[in-house]
Parts: sequence; structure tokens; C-alpha cells
Amino acid sequence: MQEIIEEIMAYEPFTEQEAADKKLFLDKLQFQENLLTRENTDYHFSSSAWVINPSYDKVLMVYHNIYQSYSWTGGHADGCADLLFVAKKELEEETGIKDYQLIHEGLFAFDILPVQEHYKKGQLIKEHYHINTAYLFMAKEDQMLHIKEDENSDVKWIDVAELDQAVTEEEMRPYYHKMMEKARLLKK
Repeated sequence: MQEIIEEIMAYEPFTEQEAADKKLFLDKLQFQENLLTRENTDYHFSSSAWVINPSYDKVLMVYHNIYQSYSWTGGHADGCADLLFVAKKELEEETGIKDYQLIHEGLFAFDILPVQEHYKKGQLIKEHYHINTAYLFMAKEDQMLHIKEDENSDVKWIDVAELDQAVTEEEMRPYYHKMMEKARLLKK
């Protein structure tokens, strides 16, 4: 867990919201127990992959069955302190791609994301927060895609100009726009 704390301490926030989330984590949340597992039912770590194509005009997304919206790939840490590994594992499991590159060293985004109350496998999951780390990857669009049917019902490359139409979770749109803006700035 110490490596995660150090990575978050070193992270340079891109937005005011990221700065506030970093402060909340460092001032309070890091001292809670079981942040790497869902045993902490209020806050726990998740990790996501933001995957762009080489021309920076499309992102790879999955249609999330619970939220009925396209979203980035990602998942719970479930005890794993290597959050980059978690992001890669979820990317491969949820899309089937194997050929991709990390194009930004370290954290690409850090957010504390609200998760609305929902049902998963018939069980009510109360409202909680994901302490989410995100990493930036690039992949070519010509790879065979595979749906992880127990979680998603589609996986595809989405034109950045069409993100708002594909993402019906309105509260997630600002995060996705932030990541596209930051990715394009890093390209220069």
C-alpha cells in the first residue's frame, strides 16, 4: 500500500477536482482499513485503462451492463496493490486485446468516483466510492475484440466526437473529456 500512497503523492493533478481528491485521499482516506478490498464498503481502490488509438481520435470502451452505458475498462483491486497490473488485466479481460502499450509513465488520472447503489448478481450494492487510478494506453484498432459477457455486452472503438452520445452516465462524461484533453496535450 505504501507504493500506492507514494504514487499518489507524486501525482500532479490535472484539474481542481483531482487536486481535491488527492488531498482527501492523503489527508483522510489513506488511513482507513481494507482500501484494497471490497471489505471497506465505503471506499476501495479500482483501476482503469484509458485506451486511445494512434491518431488520438477514438477510445476503446465497453458497454457496461449494470450502468447501461459505454465506459472505460477497469475493475476492483481485490487485494492487489499493483494497480497498473489491475488496469492491464481488466483491459485484456474486458476487450480481448493483447497488443497495447503504456504511453504515459505512472498515473494518468486520479479520481474518487461515486458509485450509485445498484444490483450485482442479484445482490444490492450500496452507494460507495472508488478510489480510482487510471493509466494511459495506446492500441491499434485492427485487433480482434472480445466481450466479457458477465459484465459487458459490447466492446468497440468510439469516436471521441461521439463520446457524449455513447456515455449515458452523465456524471462520467467530465472524467472522459478530461482524459482526452490530457492525452492530446501529452501528444504534442
